[in-house]
Amino acid sequence: MTNVAVVVESKNLLGEGPVWCSRDRVLWWVDIIGREILRFDAGTAILDRWPTEMRPCCLAVREAGGLIVGFDKGFGLFAPETGTVTWYADNEKDTLRTRINDGKCDRRGRFFVGTLDDELKEHLGALYRLDANGVTSQIDRGFGISNGPAWSPDDKTFYVGDSMDRAIYVYDFDAGAGTVSNKRVFATIDDGAGIPDGATVDAEGFLWNAQWDAWRVVRYAPDGRVDRTIQMPVRRPTSCMFGGPDFTTLYVTSAIWDPSDPLLAGEPLAGAVFALETGVRGLPEPRFAG
Repeated sequence: MTNVAVVVESKNLLGEGPVWCSRDRVLWWVDIIGREILRFDAGTAILDRWPTEMRPCCLAVREAGGLIVGFDKGFGLFAPETGTVTWYADNEKDTLRTRINDGKCDRRGRFFVGTLDDELKEHLGALYRLDANGVTSQIDRGFGISNGPAWSPDDKTFYVGDSMDRAIYVYDFDAGAGTVSNKRVFATIDDGAGIPDGATVDAEGFLWNAQWDAWRVVRYAPDGRVDRTIQMPVRRPTSCMFGGPDFTTLYVTSAIWDPSDPLLAGEPLAGAVFALETGVRGLPEPRFAG
């Protein structure tokens, strides 16, 4: 049985998008509903929180310092020293029903993000690629709630989930062009059995997926077979990311979501960040090249 430890009881309404910075040995993540960017220093155990006017939905560490943050309708450069955001690029700014949701950088430093229908009703979302020069390109569409982008270690496969479909999809990935093709189903979850959320890939090419309303994180083999299921002490784990000095620690964010939910009385750790010692090595997270 995998040991699940509490890293910080951050009480996030919607904790998402954990990213481990190997240079500083800190974990970054966002609280989308709580409108905060958070940082936990693994060496000092200090938690820093920065409030934001817009909803921060995902982030990546920049090669040039600071962060690139995907907000509701576009991208901002965040400077932790001052807590300021400098606008970088728009994305669907004229579309009322959609917002950025999850995102990660590929190994060439491009930021891939997915959008969702903010009313959680229709397949209005899309996949976008933000290049280092600030240009945004749509690479696919037709998503309800795009979640969990990740790449295989050989850069030939791109994974992304659609929480509305209860499915994780897989594409062929062209690393040179930064494009995807040949979309197909990788894994599905039965109705009432949970919802796929944020994900990451380990060094062996297995996909780890946090599953909303399912109390678990699941490790999938490259062929879509369930390899391992880890039970969590919270109903709504939201995303996961490898970190630590040897990249064997899986950090998992979670959500309170609705503070008035009477079921929360049975999960006092909802909204916390957890650490799982997996015995499996992850991969360093790429930095944004812009």
